[in-house]
Amino acid sequence: MKYVTKVDGSLQPFDREKVRRTLRNMGLSAADADRIADEIEESVPDGVKTAAVLRMIRARARAVRPAVRHRTNLRRALALLRPKPEFEEFVRVLLREHGYRVETGCILAGRCGEHEVDAVAQKDDATIFVEVKHHANHHRMTGLDEGRIARAIVEDLQEGFRSGRCAISIDGALIICNTKLSAHAKRYATCRGIGHIGWDYPVEQNLRTMIETTQSYPVTIVAGVSPSVSARLAAAGILTAKDVAYGDAATIAHDAGIPLREVLLIAGRARAILEP
Repeated sequence: MKYVTKVDGSLQPFDREKVRRTLRNMGLSAADADRIADEIEESVPDGVKTAAVLRMIRARARAVRPAVRHRTNLRRALALLRPKPEFEEFVRVLLREHGYRVETGCILAGRCGEHEVDAVAQKDDATIFVEVKHHANHHRMTGLDEGRIARAIVEDLQEGFRSGRCAISIDGALIICNTKLSAHAKRYATCRGIGHIGWDYPVEQNLRTMIETTQSYPVTIVAGVSPSVSARLAAAGILTAKDVAYGDAATIAHDAGIPLREVLLIAGRARAILEP
């Protein structure tokens, strides 16, 4: 068995299926993904760094699907978003894509105090408040504190509803972050009934899978989109690659204050990423 060296220096077994999944997410066919995953597994030395594996994946993927060169790593693309308002609004867009009714600008009255939350979301007869946590360093873990705070807010809001101070009956909380969760955070959230969506947690519906299944990639997935351009697009309501790929380029250029030729360049790259 071969091992790979993670960013923190720890070792973990080489995961061929993870390599294959990454290739499929880049738009490669199942046959190409299987072939390249086998080639990489055969050729990498034991103890290879994960960054080196990713470079191999991208290089071989580009040879098969040239549009890969226009794509930034998704974790990095999420980290490039500003916490407020870009990542918060991106999360709201993503929740709507998955069937949630989302309200923003919410200040909820608890029994003991008022709480400004990032969103109130409703789905399947459940009403939850959403807290969004963003880390510029996508290797950083999201820890326990967010869950403990959310639990306290849930209790205060539920007591506020029973006392008549809060007009909305809150069933729970959902914390959404762009990084992995610490083991302690997962245990506490499970025990206390706090919903958590992190980069790879939970397995069935995590941030990565929610984005990929709906192709709701942030506009920063397009290589070459600078922070200033991303901010201008976000201010014009353009949060996802789909928005710019299939929107009216002239309107986007006018609303965002970006030259039309740059919008057309971004749109072309976005379509190349999104389309087979």
